Amino acid sequence: MKNDSVSFVFFGTPEFAVGVLDELQKHDFLPSLVVTAPDKPRGRKLVVTPPPVKVWAEERGIPVFQPQKLDQEAMVKLKAENSELFIVTAYGKLIPKSILEMPKHGTLNVHPSLLPKLRGASPIQSSILTEDKTGVTIMLIDEEMDHGPIVAQEEFFGLSWPPKASVLQNALSKEGGRMLSEILPKYIEGEITPKEQEHKKATYTKKIEKEDGLLNLSDDAEKNFRKIQAFDIWPRAHFFHESCGKKIRTIITDAKFKDGKLTIKKVLPEGQNEMTYEEFLRRNS
Repeated sequence: MKNDSVSFVFFGTPEFAVGVLDELQKHDFLPSLVVTAPDKPRGRKLVVTPPPVKVWAEERGIPVFQPQKLDQEAMVKLKAENSELFIVTAYGKLIPKSILEMPKHGTLNVHPSLLPKLRGASPIQSSILTEDKTGVTIMLIDEEMDHGPIVAQEEFFGLSWPPKASVLQNALSKEGGRMLSEILPKYIEGEITPKEQEHKKATYTKKIEKEDGLLNLSDDAEKNFRKIQAFDIWPRAHFFHESCGKKIRTIITDAKFKDGKLTIKKVLPEGQNEMTYEEFLRRNS
């Protein structure tokens, strides 16, 4: 089967999804349509900004669809694509059963954990916080969260643990795209039988909140290091210190953990430039 003969629609929004698309393109798989979130105001100036997947698609001349809701109008458009398969990677919206079951071969999802472990919204951060390994699962989506049968799964090796979330995200997105490229022809030809998950072994993640990044520097050193690594994209591991009667938020940008000891190397105090932790301590002694 030629790669360009696999007709699929891709649903995705952030950088993680772009990494998957990049790998698919390397193996000559390109979607006929990209479905992504609407443009949103971002940053302090609230500049309306397209999602990364939209930028990726437009650079390659691939049509983009940005529905506010996956309603009847969206269903009509998606059905008109007459695709064999839908692929979902970090889309960010709940997809109704009527759409999931629309293509002949259903809807596949790339999930950055070893399902049934770490179902839910924050598998990458949660793996860094609580696990000593992770991987990628490609599953056939059903109506329950990260519950569908597994089409392919691989443990990921290649980074010292625990890595920064940004590094792990990049690595797992490439791994997911590579795995998709390998299994798509076999899956379309019916050579792969999806295998039900061991649901009794399922664990769940929660949505990361801004306050999760707050550190108590007296806490367990490994726990704090894992937080620094897990939250390096957002909400950034931080602590507060007093300066001129004000509480100043200080982000830890670099640290190491060795022999049970956490060493903070660099910090970014609010309203200042990044500096070494030693310099920070001198200024605030």
